Amino acid sequence: MAYDLKQFIADTHAALKADPGPAGREQVRRALERLLQDKDFLATQCSEATPAGLYRLYEDPDLGFQVLAHFNKGARISPPHDHGRSWAIYGQATLYTDMTEWERTDDGTDPKKAALKVKRRYRLTPGQAGIFQNGDIHSIDYPENARFIRVTGTNLDEIDRVKFDPKSGEITRMTRQQAT
Repeated sequence: MAYDLKQFIADTHAALKADPGPAGREQVRRALERLLQDKDFLATQCSEATPAGLYRLYEDPDLGFQVLAHFNKGARISPPHDHGRSWAIYGQATLYTDMTEWERTDDGTDPKKAALKVKRRYRLTPGQAGIFQNGDIHSIDYPENARFIRVTGTNLDEIDRVKFDPKSGEITRMTRQQAT
C-alpha cells in the first residue's frame, strides 16, 4: 500500500501531538524516510518537471509544523546556521546533500562572536532523512538540481535564527529564506 503525503501529514501530527520532543521528531524522521520511498509521491511532488523553488506542501494549523519542498536549481553551500528555537528534518528526494554538524568551542557568552569546530559530517542520499534539534548548528551542501523535503517545527521566517562565519567567528541574524 502506498504511503502518501496525506498519510505522512497525519502521522506527523499524531507523533508530534503525542510527543513534541526528540522521540516524536524521530518518529517524523522515520515517516519521512517512508514517504521518500513512495514512487507516486516522488513522481507528483518531486519530479524534475516542477520548476526550481521553495514550495510549502503543508502547514499544520494546530501544531505549526511545516512540510517544505526544496527544489534547488543551483549548487549551494550554506554557512553554519541554526534554526533558533525550532528543529528541522531534511529528507533527500534526489541526488544528495552533505550535512555538517558544528559545535561551539567558546563559552557562548558573546552574542557577536563564536568559535566553531566540525562535530560530524555525513551525506543524505535519496530516501534518507536527518534531524537537527532546536538550536543545533549545521550547514548543508548540495549540487545543482538537488531536491529535498524539509519538515520544520514552525515557520522559520518568523523566528530568530543566526548564521556563523567559521573563519572570522562573526555571528549575524538571518533574513527570510536564508539557508534554505
